[in-house]
Amino acid sequence: MPAVTVENPLTLPRVAAPTEARQRPALAVTTAPSGLEGEGFPVRRAFAGVDYRHLDPFIMMDQMGEVEYAPGEPKGTPWHPHRGFETVTYLIDGTFVHQDSHGGGGTINDGDTQWMTAGSGLLHIEAPPESLVMSGGLFHGLQLWVNLPREHKMMPPRYQDIGGAKIKLLTSADGGALLRVIAGELDGHQGPGITHTPITMIHATLAPGAEVTLPWREDFNALAYVLAGRGAAGAERRPVHLGQTAVFGAGSALTVRADEKQDAHTPDLEVVLLGGRPIREPMAHYGPFVMNTRAELQQAFEDFQKGRLGTIPTVHGMSEGGL
Repeated sequence: MPAVTVENPLTLPRVAAPTEARQRPALAVTTAPSGLEGEGFPVRRAFAGVDYRHLDPFIMMDQMGEVEYAPGEPKGTPWHPHRGFETVTYLIDGTFVHQDSHGGGGTINDGDTQWMTAGSGLLHIEAPPESLVMSGGLFHGLQLWVNLPREHKMMPPRYQDIGGAKIKLLTSADGGALLRVIAGELDGHQGPGITHTPITMIHATLAPGAEVTLPWREDFNALAYVLAGRGAAGAERRPVHLGQTAVFGAGSALTVRADEKQDAHTPDLEVVLLGGRPIREPMAHYGPFVMNTRAELQQAFEDFQKGRLGTIPTVHGMSEGGL
């Protein structure tokens, strides 16, 4: 980790620290519990314990791995339905194959992102390719769920395959931080992800001792999740480490800093920065469905049970079990 990088960040466009911005304080830090998902791959529930008023429009995020699989161990999920939101799968290390009942899908590799708008609903499977099952190997990534506003919940499903080479690469003023803009805008630079709900998603790598202050839209919330390493969030330097989420308060800029000394297994601080404009609508969430009302949730279950979300197609290039 990370898959997409450059030898000399100083060759990249630089994001200057805002000079008259109001710093966002780090209001709280939560620690993600660990669990198993799908057929048994390890995850950290990044937003567990975070009040939804600080998450909106985000629903949940899992850090998948980091795990080194032996031959025969790689796992995914079985076929499962979705309706009413978007899944964003960012793969840092490894390979995953996606397929759905509408004919969408594809393969994502190191540094790629797959953005699936479930909309009105579909059946979906994610699984390692047979070659990875046979060989084993490193697997590490994120899956983020982004809510859709009422007017878009029943839109037709859509895929975006965002190759790692398409991600916008930037650096901090001193070159101490590499910033990968997956979606949204940062200091005039636009990421490749097309979003229905306005959000920003950045994967930042900070060298030991480096600090970065970024301009941040005042109408967005702000979260920082630590993928690896140790550091601090906010100008007041609230400590954070692997598996923790910092929740920021109001303001027009946010700051993260890497500790001078990192853990032995990671040379840098790796952090995902998220922001979005809150939808502020009622949310009814159960399992794979995210709607506005309980009645809509019940309708989603009924549509799934009656086969209205599609049928499982013939599977090519992935195991029958699958994420």
